[in-house]
Amino acid sequence: MAHYDFDLFTIGGGSGGVRAARMCASFGARVAIAESARFGGTCVNVGCIPKKLFAYAAHFREEFEVATSFGWSGAAHGFDWKTLVANKDREIARLNGVYERLLADAGVEILRGHARLRDAHSVEVNGKAYRAKTILVASGSRPLRLEIPGGDLAISSDDAFYLERLPRRALVLGGGYIAAEFASIFAGLGVATTLAYRGTRLLRGFDAELGERLGVEMQKKGVAMRFGAAPVRIEKHADGALETSFGDGTSAEADLVLAATGRGPNTRGMGLEAAGVKLAEDGAVVVDAYSKSSVDSIYAIGDATDRMNLTPVAIAEGMALAWTLFGGEATAMDYDSVPTAVFSNPNLASVGLSEEKARGLGRKLELYKASFRALKHSLSASEEQTFMKLVVDAESQRVLGAHMLGPDAGEIIQGIAIAVKLGATKAQFDATIGIHPTAAEEFVTMREQAA
Repeated sequence: MAHYDFDLFTIGGGSGGVRAARMCASFGARVAIAESARFGGTCVNVGCIPKKLFAYAAHFREEFEVATSFGWSGAAHGFDWKTLVANKDREIARLNGVYERLLADAGVEILRGHARLRDAHSVEVNGKAYRAKTILVASGSRPLRLEIPGGDLAISSDDAFYLERLPRRALVLGGGYIAAEFASIFAGLGVATTLAYRGTRLLRGFDAELGERLGVEMQKKGVAMRFGAAPVRIEKHADGALETSFGDGTSAEADLVLAATGRGPNTRGMGLEAAGVKLAEDGAVVVDAYSKSSVDSIYAIGDATDRMNLTPVAIAEGMALAWTLFGGEATAMDYDSVPTAVFSNPNLASVGLSEEKARGLGRKLELYKASFRALKHSLSASEEQTFMKLVVDAESQRVLGAHMLGPDAGEIIQGIAIAVKLGATKAQFDATIGIHPTAAEEFVTMREQAA
């Protein structure tokens, strides 16, 4: 009988890996976890948490401006970037410690260092080999660098969290959620910001109307938008300025260029190929419905699989895996109607099918939309528009998707997501009494179909 040091060896201490390790240990498994950096992964260190803290900071300037319309004066007294970064770092360090304590309290053995597979059951960390019945790859993702001349002059979203000072001018390259969020952050903190994207609208993959309207709202808030602009070269001038040239012959000058052009699975250099694990072209571990790779003893979850790269999804995958391996109940992750949010300014959130996706599935649709100026802005000069949309199956009347652009969109859609997940119909939405006066009540008061 083969000897194993552990029942499960987890590579990566991000949200998914930590949850899987803890859950498996709670089922009585002998578990180890290896992490070469800080616990918490992308989300805690260079993603969800610090990004939203920065987004809060960026929103305050606008809040102070609106406050004057409600009788307040002298609310803003200047902004200090170093204070924000220092306070953010302190909070992240606290969370790093929380993650590590949770693992220790669960009885998981913590190994600090880079893990590399020797074979289907062996992992090496700091020159020492460990045998495990099952190996879990939860190594997350990394920012993709610009593959153009001078691309190394651009920083990544990871780097943005550790800037020594704010630039006077920033150019953000990309049209996804990271680009929209950081462009909003820079602009909100007083940086002259341009967002350049090769496409024709923001947020490919989201409902098209949301992406189009977000671009309009961000321009109202001072972000210069350039569509159809694919970067081809970045050059540094003698005065330190960076000039980015685009495929259409135009260029833009800035003091900082942030490349937010995607992330890729962080799986290279781990010995996966040598162990026989099948990888996709982008390096993602190819897995089945139960997160098992092409090798029976090796599993993978989270961004390393490039399925649905969201922190709560990685956590849910980790929990499903724990039940599958040690809980006596084979459990597949359910990816239907997973809600998500973009913490741009204004916020954006969505659950279920976009109009385009639903039509692509051959559904006959009814669409309900609402666009309005929020009550909060009725006393101010703000022209921000809140937008909501319901995508309804015409035959079953089931609400297939709910989408929102506006303040606290993520908070509102989280509740709406429960109804969508449960298969609520438009009639059931209509029968729900709204809370007045709120923006959220619009989701249960839309009666007229959109043209």
